[in-house]
Amino acid sequence: MKSVCVLLMGLVFGFGLAVSGMTDPAKVQGFLDLAGHWDPTLAFVMGGGLLVNIPAYWLTRRRGQPVFENKFYLPTRKDVDARLLIGAAAFGIGWGLAGYCPGPALASLSSGLPAIAGFCVAMLAGMFVADKTAGYT
Repeated sequence: MKSVCVLLMGLVFGFGLAVSGMTDPAKVQGFLDLAGHWDPTLAFVMGGGLLVNIPAYWLTRRRGQPVFENKFYLPTRKDVDARLLIGAAAFGIGWGLAGYCPGPALASLSSGLPAIAGFCVAMLAGMFVADKTAGYT
């Protein structure tokens, strides 16, 4: 049942990305182009996400435990270190250059375009390298 729910949530997320136009890299790059023809669409998508997530997060925290797990796994670190800054910068630069971040890139795989497949392969390779160099197993 857990796997079915995860699959359904992923499909709804991907559908939302497609409907909002976030699978179009030009939309994302238009949002990041403050000096040119700025496109505020992404700000509305983010705002809509916050309108849903903030009350849902609050309600979820009031539950004793998650539906499919024994406990909540929440971040405990609050410090800002070099790894976080470098990772955020790499993410932002890649997002700005390619117009994709992981969610929209995976949702765009269904288009069958080789460039998107290449981006996803590079993204997964980067995730693998980051995982292996971070000291985690």
